[in-house]
Amino acid sequence: MTNELLRISGVTKAYPGVIANSDVSFSIAKGEIHALLGENGAGKSTLVKMIYGLVKPDSGTLHLHGQPYAPTRPSAARNAGVAMVFQHFSLFEALNVAENVALGMENPPPMRALAQKIRAVSEDYGLPLDPSRMVGDLSAGERQRVEIIRCLLQDPKLLIMDEPTSVLTPQEVEILFQTLRQLSAEGTAILYISHKLEEIRALCDEATILRRGKVVGTCTPRDVSARDMAEMMVGAVLTPPARAARKDWGDPQAALEVSGLSLASPIPFGTSLKDISFSVQRGEILGIAGVAGNGQDELLLALSGELRSAPDMVKCHGKPIGEAPPNARRAMGFVAAPEDRLGHAAAPDMSLVENALLSGAVRKDLTRNGFIDWAKTKVWAEEVVAQYDVRTPGTWVAARALSGGNLQKFLMGRELSQAPEVVIINQPTWGVDAAAAAFIRQEILNRAQDGAAVVVISQDLDDLLEVSDRFAALNEGRLTPTRPTEGLTVDEIGLMMGGAHGMEVAHHG
Repeated sequence: MTNELLRISGVTKAYPGVIANSDVSFSIAKGEIHALLGENGAGKSTLVKMIYGLVKPDSGTLHLHGQPYAPTRPSAARNAGVAMVFQHFSLFEALNVAENVALGMENPPPMRALAQKIRAVSEDYGLPLDPSRMVGDLSAGERQRVEIIRCLLQDPKLLIMDEPTSVLTPQEVEILFQTLRQLSAEGTAILYISHKLEEIRALCDEATILRRGKVVGTCTPRDVSARDMAEMMVGAVLTPPARAARKDWGDPQAALEVSGLSLASPIPFGTSLKDISFSVQRGEILGIAGVAGNGQDELLLALSGELRSAPDMVKCHGKPIGEAPPNARRAMGFVAAPEDRLGHAAAPDMSLVENALLSGAVRKDLTRNGFIDWAKTKVWAEEVVAQYDVRTPGTWVAARALSGGNLQKFLMGRELSQAPEVVIINQPTWGVDAAAAAFIRQEILNRAQDGAAVVVISQDLDDLLEVSDRFAALNEGRLTPTRPTEGLTVDEIGLMMGGAHGMEVAHHG
């Protein structure tokens, strides 16, 4: 095939105790948009790291343009025409766009010439960027543009994208897709990794599906349903979350009430909260949408007690608790799961048992007369691992040793199995596959069914549309009025989320 750009033949890579890729073979044609699908731990990341020169295969070969291709480091991959946009951006907030782009280049041109080039390329591809803006002032979608433009300046023949739409509004996704289609028409191949199957159906020409390190199938996404693809990934039939009718708990007082909440952000380049008001009854789920960096982290901190406010700004069953610290709120039945898994939700170097203790000590009664009951803590950690299908050699393993998706399952289980009265979760299904996402959503619905008041903050609209009774969006620290979720269209949601974004104005919170 003269049209073939990259061929992967029999690639295998093993780590201690796990085979990440086993005899993987497939090829990508010039200009093709090729999806790489699979659950967490299926081997997608390891495979793209081999293509990008970050990992060396144990056996098997790669051919690029028909020639043997074995990059020893990313700069060698870039020189061969392979570029990659990672899921987690590698940008310096205190530098401007042009400075960040220059850092990613082997031999950057003078700054003025580079700025002109950034402007020209970004406009050619429908992703306009101002080279002089500080990255700390950009929205998540604009930061992603910086990463993409940095790649496009290398004139790549293959562009690898890892979960590129997890931080975008529906309107921004459409702009990105137009850009990718334009690149594809010009002959650039794109290897596209995403958990969002409807997007893959809309965008990709072919798909290769990995399960536990092996290729288990290929398909043409537009010819099959999202559900078919999910079932190929999981190797089982999926059942969508079931919603029971809401019970009337006969409690006129809201379980959680927030009124006029305004707080300065403690986070560098963060977003301050501006006059936020909402209430959640027992058994009700409020979904809050928003693109990263619009105040989600700050709202979670204010609700969990890590950020204090005036007493009356936050009430639980009518009682002012704005000044109450996290442990006092946990004693009242608050559980919270922040977005940042490693460092905020979990201590990276502590074991799963120790991480279970950190948030469960109060609700699960894990201390006796000031001493930790390790046996009881270990039993509970093991129950969470079993119930949430956390793939780990044991509960003694450090949190950082788990894959992102498996750590997410553990943290969700830890919070949701504490018989909570009020649940606050930011990004519940961040980085987990279809089967795990369905399970976590079902558990959230179950907690509401048990009478908890639930707030789910997410950039994943599927999360919110599947579980929430009412819906609101955060934009630049302000919350839209809440609306019933039923009957909302994706366009309406996108406009609620988008607010004033995309304007060429530097917003300083």
